[in-house]
Amino acid sequence: MSVSRLRVTARGAVQGVGFRPFVWRLARELRLAGWVKNTAQGVLIEVEGGRENLDEFLSRLQTQKPAQSIIQHLDHSFLEPSGFQTFDILESDEALEKTTLVLPDLAACPQCCSEVFDPNNRRFLYPFTNCTQCGPRFSIIEALPYDRA
Repeated sequence: MSVSRLRVTARGAVQGVGFRPFVWRLARELRLAGWVKNTAQGVLIEVEGGRENLDEFLSRLQTQKPAQSIIQHLDHSFLEPSGFQTFDILESDEALEKTTLVLPDLAACPQCCSEVFDPNNRRFLYPFTNCTQCGPRFSIIEALPYDRA
């Protein structure tokens, strides 16, 4: 099997919405190697594998993305392989001009609400419960790129 490397830049509301973990799961499912990281412009991905799997990765990146994410622009190019062995989520890169979108705060999702009102849950009556699908965004972001603690 011939190996190719794909570089993808996703711009829009792609930080703080579970986009990098989604990319990691998708790459692992398709048996691809490489990395993903937040940048000041959005999310940068480099992934290697067979051309069919890379094409499927690119397609599913757009059709199965996290519900709260908004991809305004998706650039991609094929490069010479680098020999990646695993797929990793890398530390964010803050070196460029900051242009990524920040979502407004989002209402609590049904799953978080059920946790808050479940006496057996460790988040019972905890008013600040949130996840990648809901909760504060704009009001808590202090810098870009945004990394959830």
